[in-house]
Amino acid sequence: MRRRSGVRAGLSALLVLGALTASGTGLTTAAAAPAPSSPAPAQALVDAMERDLGLTESDARERLRQEAEAARVAPRAEKAAGAAFGGSWFDARAGKLVVGVTSRERADEVRRAGAAARIVEHSAEELDAAKARIDARAGKEAAPAGVSSWHVDPRSNSVVVELVEGAGRDGAVRAFLDDAREAGPVTVRESAGEAPRTFAAGVVGGDPYYTGNARCSIGFSVHGGFVTAGHCGRAGDSVRGWDGSQMGQFRGSSFPGNDYAFVSTGHGWWTVPVVLGWGATPDVLVRGSAEAPVGASICRSGSTTRWHCGQVLAKNETVNYSQGAVHQMTKTSVCAEPGDSGGSFVSGDQAQGVTSGGWGNCSGGGETWFQPVNEILSVYGLTLHTA
Repeated sequence: MRRRSGVRAGLSALLVLGALTASGTGLTTAAAAPAPSSPAPAQALVDAMERDLGLTESDARERLRQEAEAARVAPRAEKAAGAAFGGSWFDARAGKLVVGVTSRERADEVRRAGAAARIVEHSAEELDAAKARIDARAGKEAAPAGVSSWHVDPRSNSVVVELVEGAGRDGAVRAFLDDAREAGPVTVRESAGEAPRTFAAGVVGGDPYYTGNARCSIGFSVHGGFVTAGHCGRAGDSVRGWDGSQMGQFRGSSFPGNDYAFVSTGHGWWTVPVVLGWGATPDVLVRGSAEAPVGASICRSGSTTRWHCGQVLAKNETVNYSQGAVHQMTKTSVCAEPGDSGGSFVSGDQAQGVTSGGWGNCSGGGETWFQPVNEILSVYGLTLHTA
């Protein structure tokens, strides 16, 4: 049975009691969990945002409030845009959700729904189709290693293809870009980092789970177990807890193509709706899985580098790992290192996804991708454990 250190012992005791008395342990098909009104953010969470995003305390608190409002407005603003919807993002300077629209008439409807509107040339449907054509071509022939990723970017109203620094001179990369431009509107950006990689690691101490000689991090509790990264184990693999005791088994896993997995637990291990703050911030109670927009702040918990924050940079990005491409990922400016794979991404008290991979480290900086949690819940018919 999982033991917890002193920094989170009191909270965990209350959560365990709630878990033992909660009704319903079956698996059901799930949509996004609701996002009820949240309590005031913990001081340590605000401190982490000050440190990682360069904000003052008052700015951090105001930004969290604005981002929660943007997440609440997003569904009705997209509905108001209709077929003219060109994507959306959070504008940190304005403190508001911005929606791209291809129609001035629909722009007025979006404003009435509570969001700012920007006229764009291409709809989200057109951009998604262009990205899908690039995905299909890359599926027939692997993208060159100099291509890091590609994603629909609502702010530039194009498909952004990111390259490893200096890769633009490579002939195979230039050929890939020529094909990509035939698929639709493309913007090329060169990254300051190296090629993306996953964040699994060998056995070391910390707060992990283990499969064979690999260490990864728990993502989110669901009724019956937890979700994590697919590259951490295959269906049927046994899982051990931090103390080496039997914990559970991978019931489903997908990688590459996707990077998600479901681990069922037993052997005295219970599930609780909590993300560890590692003493940097109080443990976060998970209250739902409302999706944060591009531009929103986001934080990650993992067993190697623990707690770090950043921003959502892009969604629906295809990441070109050496093992193969992974689709529908979300890119962030949060750092991570080996062993953090599978760990939790949260925005406020809302679950966002599980850590997949990235480049760089938490000493010099970098970028990290996560697999969105709502897709994982839907694929495996799981219910997120919420407070």
